[in-house]
Parts: sequence; structure tokens; C-alpha cells
Amino acid sequence: MLQYTIKAPEQLRANIKLPASKSISNRALIINALAGGRYFPENISDCDDTAVMIRALETMPDVIDIHAAGTAMRFLTAYLSVTPGDHILTGTERMKQRPIGTLVDALRYLGADVSYVDHEGYPPLRVSGHPLEGGRLEIPSDVSSQYISALLMIGPVLKNGLEIRLKGHINSRPYIDLTISMMQDFGADVQWSDVDTIKVKPKPYESRPYLVENDWTAASYWYEMMILSKDRDANVRLAGLRDGSKQGDSMVRYISSLLGIRTTFGDIEDGLRTNVVLQKTHRPLPRLEYDFSNVPDLVQTFVVTCVALNIHFRFTGVGSLKIKETDRIEAMKTELRKIGVVMRDHEGVELIWEGGRCEPTGEPFDTYEDHRMAMSLAPLALVMPEVKINNPQVVAKSYPHFWDDLRSAGFEVK
Repeated sequence: MLQYTIKAPEQLRANIKLPASKSISNRALIINALAGGRYFPENISDCDDTAVMIRALETMPDVIDIHAAGTAMRFLTAYLSVTPGDHILTGTERMKQRPIGTLVDALRYLGADVSYVDHEGYPPLRVSGHPLEGGRLEIPSDVSSQYISALLMIGPVLKNGLEIRLKGHINSRPYIDLTISMMQDFGADVQWSDVDTIKVKPKPYESRPYLVENDWTAASYWYEMMILSKDRDANVRLAGLRDGSKQGDSMVRYISSLLGIRTTFGDIEDGLRTNVVLQKTHRPLPRLEYDFSNVPDLVQTFVVTCVALNIHFRFTGVGSLKIKETDRIEAMKTELRKIGVVMRDHEGVELIWEGGRCEPTGEPFDTYEDHRMAMSLAPLALVMPEVKINNPQVVAKSYPHFWDDLRSAGFEVK
């Protein structure tokens, strides 16, 4: 088993080129394929999740193994439903435990031929693609937003278009808005027609050049490092981030401002402000309450940040964390006990820490095949003599050069 030991520098100075956004890359690949694939998106992510998507779309084998890529599983299920051919879509053992019934039910309602190979409601799936009529459907909106995005992206190629009514509280709405915006970038006629309804007209995509923005979620770990650094003059520059980004996780700049970090935009490219500079401004708040239902991938970052600085918190909107790469709620509770922190969850939808402590074990951190566990825990090296992380290679899922970037910032990673 690979294990890294991480030690932090006294001063934090870094100039980082972030990876391209996985969320944008995978949407661009699906939309581009539905548009005929004349242009390949520029600045595409080099992470594992995007690599499996590219491989699947380019080779279209009978059996498509997407490994641990949840985005690829959901997006390809919808894509293959409208693409002629017979395929089996499978993945890792964890992927086979991640529910997909809501998406399959919706596709079947639209006339898709999708069946379960083993267990009802879970991958692997058998998909026989053919043209679909489309129409109206209702879908619970408290499920993964990727189900909704998967359906929306095939909307323009359906004979009668698509109208989706979302029932209940809408989780991760920025990701839905990101999908809509990108569809419009490729010429689709799609918009919110009501507060809970999205309408897609049967107007085909246009194949166009597309530049993928860099990843705000990856930026969150550098915000975490800035917050945790004892260096009052700490300075981190992050390339390729846009002001006014459609990425929901760009909210990290606002949450981090509550914890003493100022974000300043620098260069202008194509009329857009890109490249940010992070600096310390004031002491963090003593307590943080925040609803993460729109930005669930930031939860681990701010859980670790807060416990490291003894900031008590109540985080709501965390229910979707239970069906991610691992059950992130239980994983976080387990790992933070190793440093003497006792968190609790309330009915699986809130994470609360009021300062509860236990005897620390000092054991290395485990990563649960979850990239965000590794990247959120590594910055603890700034407040501890060292941090040991098992199976650190999981970062390849979204940020393959994370450890190299830490080394470039002066961290010792062995």
C-alpha cells in the first residue's frame, strides 16, 4: 500500500495552474458527441474520470467500464439510450452500490431500452440505443443533479424535445444551471420555464469550438491551505479561474472570505477576468453555519478547515454525501477521530461539531477510494508536525498533479 508523509513549509507561496474542470469537461464531451463531434473541446481535464469518458466515446466497446466515475455512469446511460447500438455499462464494486434507478426510470418513461444486469436499481446496465420521442416527465429533485443533467443534455436530440418538472427541494442547482448554460453555448434552446420546470426544444446542437475552464473545486484545497497557514503574508496565485464562473463551487471564495481570505482577480482573457490571488485579511469567524446543498463537494474542505482551527459548525444540505465515492459523512467522522475530533450527524442531512473531543489515535488517514478525502486532509500538515495518508494516488480522479503542486509550494511529500 502506498502511503505519503506530508510536511508543510513555514511560508506559503505558490503559483498554481489548476486542472481543467472535470464537471465542465464531461458535459462538453457528451454535448460535443451529440453535436456530431467536429471539434474536440480545448483544455480538457486530464483526470481519470474524463479519461474514461473520452475512451468510451471514442471506442464505444460492447462493454464500457467507467471504473469509479459516477459522472460518466450517469451521462453515458442517457447518451447511450439515444445512440444506436447495444452496450453494457459497468464500473467498480462501489459503483455497483451507487443507485441509478431514478435516472433509469426517467429514461424508460421516455421510451429508452435500459435494463439491470444484476440488481434492480444499480449498475451494471444493459442499454440498447435508439431514437426517442421525448416529452414531459417529473423527477425528484433531491437526488443527484447529475441525473437531471444527463436527461437535459439529450433533450435537443429527442423528437419532441423535453420538459422536466423537478419535485421538491432542488439539490445542487448550480450544476443544473451549468448544464443549461453549456447546452446554450452549443446552440440548444433550453431554459427554465417556471421555478421548477426546464424546457428543451427539439433543436439540434451545433458543433462549435469550446474552451474548458479550470476547476474551482480544486481551488478549494488551496483556499483551505491559505486559511490554515500561520504565515500572515501567505500568498497563492491560481491560474485559469473566471470571475462570474458558472461553476457552483466558485462559492468557495465567499465561504473563505468568512474565514479571512480575500480573493482578487487579475488578468483579463477574452473579456473575462481570470487568475486569482489569495491573501489573508482577518481572523476567521468563531463559528460557521452554512447550507451546502448547492455545493456538496466543498463539505470535506470546510469540515477539515473548521476542526483544524477549532471553529464550531453546523453544516446542512449534506445528504448527497452518503452516495458519493464513499459515504463521506461516515468517512469524515471516522478519520477525524484519529486527531481527537468527534463530529455528529443529524439524520444524515446535517454535520455538527460543537467541540467534541476524544483521545487521538494518531493513525494514518485512510482515503476510501475518494479523491476528496485525500485532498481535504492533506492541508492539516499546516497545523500538525506531519500528516500520513494511505492510498494517496486517489487524487488522479480529479486532480492528478495535486501532490506535485504541493511540492512546488514547498511541501515535503514522501
